[in-house]
Amino acid sequence: MSDGTPGSGTAAGLRGALARAGAASIELVRTRIELASLEFIEQREHAKRNVVLAVVAGAFLAFAVLSASALVVLVFWETHRVAAVAGVTAFHALVGVVALLRLRAAQRTAPPPFAATLAELERDRQWLASGFRDPAGGPR
Repeated sequence: MSDGTPGSGTAAGLRGALARAGAASIELVRTRIELASLEFIEQREHAKRNVVLAVVAGAFLAFAVLSASALVVLVFWETHRVAAVAGVTAFHALVGVVALLRLRAAQRTAPPPFAATLAELERDRQWLASGFRDPAGGPR
């Protein structure tokens, strides 16, 4: 409202516009923080599930490999005991190397955590840099 002094209506309009811009900025930041927290929770749950599955799989596979190794050595104990132990050892080493190579490849190709949040922040940066215009051409 204007109190009759020249320019007071402009000041109130500017103050209102700044207040709306500030509120919009706070809402934008709040939304991005919510997105980041949701992604963090998803990443944490994904990691927990993977760790549990890896531990279970690792334990049971270790028992299976141990049993199979003992069986191979026992079967060839009388005739080729050194060859049997060497063959089992070479097989374990080969499996270990292949697993490490696959792990390294998986780590290189995994998307970075919080990719959606980073993409949204980049879109926000571009929107702010373009003067608040929608990518389709109109105001956002």
